[in-house]
Amino acid sequence: MRALTRPSHTRLAQIPLDIVDGQHGRLFLWLPVCFGTGVGLFFAQSLEPSRMVLWTLAGLSLLAALALIKTPPRVAPLLVAALAVTLGFLSAGLRTQLVAEPVLTFRYYGPVEGRVIKIDRSASDALRLTLDHVTLRDFSPSRTPARVRVSLHGSQDFVTPEPGLRLSMTAHLSPPPGPTEPGGFDFQRMAWFDRLGAVGYTRTPVLRAAEVDPTPLLWVHRLRQTLSQALQTQLPGETGAFAAAILTGDRSGISQETAEHLRGANLSHLLAISGLHMGLLTGAVFFALRLMLAMIPGAALKWPLKKLAAGGALAAGAFYLALSGFNVATERAFVMVSVMLVAVLLDRQAISLRAVAIAALILLVLQPEVLPEPGFQMSFAATTALVAVFTIVRRMHLMGRWPNWLRGIATVILSSAVAGIATAPVAAAHFNRIADFGLIANVTAVPIMGALVMPAAIVAVLLTPLGLQGIALSVMGLGIRWILFVAETVSSWDGAVSRIVSPPPATLPLIALGALFVILWRGRWQNLGLFPVFAGFLLWATHERPALLISDDGALVGRMSAEGRALSKPKGAGFAATVWLENDGDVPDQAMAAARHMPPLDVGPLRVAQVTGRGWQDVAREVCGTADVVIVNKLWEEEMPKDCLLIDLGFLRQSGALALSEAGGEVRLITAYAASGVRYWNTPDLRGEWGVTARVARADRAPATMGLRFGAFDIGATRIASVGR
Repeated sequence: MRALTRPSHTRLAQIPLDIVDGQHGRLFLWLPVCFGTGVGLFFAQSLEPSRMVLWTLAGLSLLAALALIKTPPRVAPLLVAALAVTLGFLSAGLRTQLVAEPVLTFRYYGPVEGRVIKIDRSASDALRLTLDHVTLRDFSPSRTPARVRVSLHGSQDFVTPEPGLRLSMTAHLSPPPGPTEPGGFDFQRMAWFDRLGAVGYTRTPVLRAAEVDPTPLLWVHRLRQTLSQALQTQLPGETGAFAAAILTGDRSGISQETAEHLRGANLSHLLAISGLHMGLLTGAVFFALRLMLAMIPGAALKWPLKKLAAGGALAAGAFYLALSGFNVATERAFVMVSVMLVAVLLDRQAISLRAVAIAALILLVLQPEVLPEPGFQMSFAATTALVAVFTIVRRMHLMGRWPNWLRGIATVILSSAVAGIATAPVAAAHFNRIADFGLIANVTAVPIMGALVMPAAIVAVLLTPLGLQGIALSVMGLGIRWILFVAETVSSWDGAVSRIVSPPPATLPLIALGALFVILWRGRWQNLGLFPVFAGFLLWATHERPALLISDDGALVGRMSAEGRALSKPKGAGFAATVWLENDGDVPDQAMAAARHMPPLDVGPLRVAQVTGRGWQDVAREVCGTADVVIVNKLWEEEMPKDCLLIDLGFLRQSGALALSEAGGEVRLITAYAASGVRYWNTPDLRGEWGVTARVARADRAPATMGLRFGAFDIGATRIASVGR
């Protein structure tokens, strides 16, 4: 009798195997989730993984792959999941090495020469050029950044920038800036993967240094620029700028006012050449080619019309990708559309969760750095939710007996609502806003985009050799003017935009993994995925913003008050001020925030003071006798005071922006670089070391907040928990 009873530990070991058995047919859908988890773990590290760690993981991955040959079928999925997580981690590490280029480590002023590869506009609406093949004075090729980005100010009438043109200028350059607050958007990481080693500006005239480079790739860029200028000539004003943006990816003509209207109505996604545009274009080409081929007598009996149309649509999508300048969002859209069109060529179901999973896996393998980006997250959130919902609608025949006109209206409303709900948490987390009337705007504008604007654009391209494109462009302009009218009207309504506070880092991963579990899991445990979703929103709702923020130059201080964050000055450090207020869920108006009553800068028992203006050294010495922390926006050249912690430019250059908050009677000081960790993109001198050595500051300049020291220090009777470098 005892032999017939299975030991309890054996029954427990069978539970995960039984769970896997119940998921057959859907296990592949979890592959990009596991791979993405590995990528996310890599970017979440606070220290750059060493060579030993990466080689160890690579060896374990090889052993796991070999072990799959003899692994029992029931156990294999668990091993594949662990292998996918490890490979995701390794792919992100490999990509980090492959894109490594020199990064400027100090402020530079002098001659800059380079070839134009991109033209856009900055947040201040200045024309901005990205240059490669860069030459800097007294810089060897091994130390020169691969790419620099320069904003043009002042009179710039001497040359018209175009892709491939080599330009010369005198410019101010600096390293890519760090986050404006600890845990904020990390521009340095984005710049690292864009191979952007310096950013800056020039106020002197830009001059032609050499003729246009005839490189084929740049020829495509020039074609793109020519088409953009032609569109803006034939469709003047914001209409032409909108047309250029959706057809060539050139947003330089879009004014800040129009961009704000589109954001306020949740229509800014129409500007990005993403899944909507690529889907509309390839869909229109697919159905047009199939219709034209079907009109040929006998063609339907001899040729595979559906596959020929899919091949033509794939070629059209590739051309659209090149015309857009190989924008990251467009690359992502092309991969997704390509997977679906290839499925048609292989007689597979084109629109399915499997197709979405393949597209996500391809993108993460090729560019793992896109995982933290809002574009990737919003695209796949919307696509996954739409495919899942419409699969249920089709399976339950919910619209089967409805009239075609009613089914079309319901489909537009349902798709807009599903996509809006799926992307709302991502948009709110990254952009700190929700367009409350976005559903109305999308239902009103998106059908015009699909039924009028994009088809007219295709017809205009076909009629261009005949010189008749003006007719189609006029029709296209009507549709665009309607979209702009909807955006302006909806964004002007009271309560059109709700400001949202930034969530803690764990929020979006919890919501995403929980939602994916609900969608992908099969069986009675499916609803367990709601618990991580609820936990993510609970973290978001209870998250408190730092009581005090200090900019990375010490010139701006923001103290939280009953009215919202009060700023120390109405002008200057405008970018940091805007980001702080947006992350607070506040209106990003620096002058308004500076007009608020500024409470004392003290945080808990910690006494804080800021000193600026004339005679700041003497004032700082005097204040140091009564304050625990003194902030100055200058470099302190003398011996550091011993009565207080003096935060000067020397401190801030190695710590980045600072945040102080109080929890449980303890004041916590967090630096921006500590929150970002010691990574290649913010510590370029790690390159070639493959270790965790970093810049270590002088102990008398920044006690316990610099270097790789994680601990605490005391100021008088106040203990400050410090996490910094």
